[in-house]
Amino acid sequence: MRKLRRWGPGLLLVTPSLLALGVFVYGFIGWNLRVSFTSWRGLTPKYDNVGFENYRALARDERFNLDVKHVLVFTLVFVGGSLLLGFFMAMLLERGIRAETVFRTIFLLPMAISFIATAIVWRWMLDNGGAHTTGLNGLLGDVGLGFLRSDWHKTDSTWAIAAIGLPAGWALSGYIMALFLAGLRGVPDELREAARVDGANEPRVFWHVVRPMLLPVVMSAVVILAHISLKTFDLLYAIDNKNINIDVPALYMWFTTFDGGFYARGASIATLLLLGVALVIVPYIWYSVRSERRR
Repeated sequence: MRKLRRWGPGLLLVTPSLLALGVFVYGFIGWNLRVSFTSWRGLTPKYDNVGFENYRALARDERFNLDVKHVLVFTLVFVGGSLLLGFFMAMLLERGIRAETVFRTIFLLPMAISFIATAIVWRWMLDNGGAHTTGLNGLLGDVGLGFLRSDWHKTDSTWAIAAIGLPAGWALSGYIMALFLAGLRGVPDELREAARVDGANEPRVFWHVVRPMLLPVVMSAVVILAHISLKTFDLLYAIDNKNINIDVPALYMWFTTFDGGFYARGASIATLLLLGVALVIVPYIWYSVRSERRR
């Protein structure tokens, strides 16, 4: 009875959330997995069992393999760019510039804008309309750097998807800045002063004192950005949803399922995306739990 009185109210409070989580998250994940082993096509459900045939078909699908390459390139550019830009902005604020609150708000503002709105703005920014082009190409032409103009995401190169890393990195760099800034200001001043007393200059203080204490922040940022990149859909869809050069598994899943009616294939792609996200998140959770136990 004592245990019931102690745990009962709290358990009663979280039970509705646990039930909703079980049904609308894990229940639908299980249902999606079941559909991926069927031959369901069209609006009429078909719950037969074809084994791993849908997954084998995806392994032979040229478009899906191309989409996997695209999402890897996008992840590389998006994660790397967001980390570099976020760290640079955090270092500027760490130096104690004037009007820090104003700059911090400006840096964080893109994060408050939806990916759809971001896509609409950057669709104009990445325009290459010839002589009357606007956006970045227009700016490059106005400052005498017209030779740097590009077709951006409309180029035929495999790296066309890398151009989408610009708006995605712009949107998330403020969040990464906040993570790095918190990490930088979490380093005790005593450690820095002790290093300076021992004769270390500022680069050595950063490398030997600050950098090791920022590693948990870097790991968290990489995990957050990587899992966002794998499931990014709305940004790509709003910028140019018919461009095969920026096609990714999330877009392919949408068109396969809702335009083509191949529900089983779409469920298979969704399952693979879930596994991709799990491969990023689960090792991080395992490492974090293990580190906590060591303490």
